[in-house]
Amino acid sequence: MGAIIKTADEIEKMRIAGRLAADVLNMITPHVVKGVTTDELNTLCHDYIVNQQDAIPAPLNYGHPPFPKSVCTSVNHVICHGIPSDKKLKDGDIINIDVTVKKDGYHGDTSKMFIVGKPTILAERLVRVTQESLYKAIRMVKPGVRLGDLGHAIQQYAESHDYSIVREYCGHGIGATFHEDPQVVHYGRPNTGDVLEAGMCFTIEPMVNAGKRYSKILPDQWTVVTKDRSLSAQWEHTLLVTDNGVEILTLRDEEDIERVIEH
Repeated sequence: MGAIIKTADEIEKMRIAGRLAADVLNMITPHVVKGVTTDELNTLCHDYIVNQQDAIPAPLNYGHPPFPKSVCTSVNHVICHGIPSDKKLKDGDIINIDVTVKKDGYHGDTSKMFIVGKPTILAERLVRVTQESLYKAIRMVKPGVRLGDLGHAIQQYAESHDYSIVREYCGHGIGATFHEDPQVVHYGRPNTGDVLEAGMCFTIEPMVNAGKRYSKILPDQWTVVTKDRSLSAQWEHTLLVTDNGVEILTLRDEEDIERVIEH
């Protein structure tokens, strides 16, 4: 299976789903504070997606075993797929909230790092460098570029700051299906991997560890943590390859990058 090239009609649906996913992160931002539980954040996101957006939270009941919540909340040394719980956020925590909205049969997938209260210098730097690595890769996206070029850029940037790239989890094609081909890994060699074409939609979502790259899955079969319990950060956007560049379908107003980048 190769990447599914989207039609103009499908691209319009992807734009809508992407904007909705971004809106969920905008909505939840003021609620990510000391003392709130990740389950309370999940409930707010769920109700907003279902009642305000008339859409579907794609993670709910996804996979095997079925994911039990509507968003992923990954705190501190949790790399990804953290399950919302009654654990309260505390001062200095970092948390990734990963939102996937399904609307009219199409998916928008995005995640954002939040810092609770006052961050440590280490945490603030990790969060910032991870976002910068995502932006570096996004700015390269255009037809003819290869996925290995993107992975290489992310890996080089993260490793130049003495961080490591998680290799077991990656970005992915997206559309009518939550996870489509191709797989978008966040490490690699230039001039390898699939060639980008106009009409492709996929996510880039680097997971960067302050310590070593190794991960393990907890007994709940979902939560992925760093083996050495070092902090981990992740940012994610859904992208559309245009005729001469890229459109960020899940861009938020607060971000310092253009929605449409042309080369």
